[in-house]
Amino acid sequence: MLMADSFYRVYPMVFVPDDAEIDDFVILGKPPRGEKAGALSLILGASCVIRSHTVIYAGNRIGTGFQTGHHVVIRESNTIGDNVSIGTHSIVEHHVTIGDRVRLHSRVFVPEFSTLEMGCWLGPGVMITNARYPVSRGVKDRLYGAHVEAGAIIGANSTLLPGVRIGARALVGAGSVVTKDVPPGAVVVGNPARVINQVDNIEFYQPG
Repeated sequence: MLMADSFYRVYPMVFVPDDAEIDDFVILGKPPRGEKAGALSLILGASCVIRSHTVIYAGNRIGTGFQTGHHVVIRESNTIGDNVSIGTHSIVEHHVTIGDRVRLHSRVFVPEFSTLEMGCWLGPGVMITNARYPVSRGVKDRLYGAHVEAGAIIGANSTLLPGVRIGARALVGAGSVVTKDVPPGAVVVGNPARVINQVDNIEFYQPG
């Protein structure tokens, strides 16, 4: 599709709002492997901003106020809420649920079957994993993404192992490797991550 001085590709069954801002070299509604163009729809909410070289597959439903950085890839069959931001060079695989007001910074990887609840925040370079034994026999039948509860904060360059649950408002320190569930409101750091404090003890996280 040619729009003024911009060029981007839109497949069939893509619903783009009139107020969308779409940069050059964007691909919207790319069919996943085994599907024909137009077999699955892509729905983008109002006031979305899709920056250059972003690829969003068919089969996604995305809320209002959505925005991407540059070179973002979003695979099929995801549900993404309102006012979600996904930073440059981040990847969201398929069958992921992302709640309202979630923020993914640059170079974040979210694998299939992950859940990110409302208002959680993933810093630059956060890696979520979902295969306990990669390349093992039947691994595709044993994929378990992380579950990050509402308002949790995952610090830069942290890694979440398959199936871990990060409790609401928990804080994971930068560079941590989370190998087991984190209680709500806990502060964890290290490899493996361990509880060192509670968010309620940090004055900067208290209402002013």
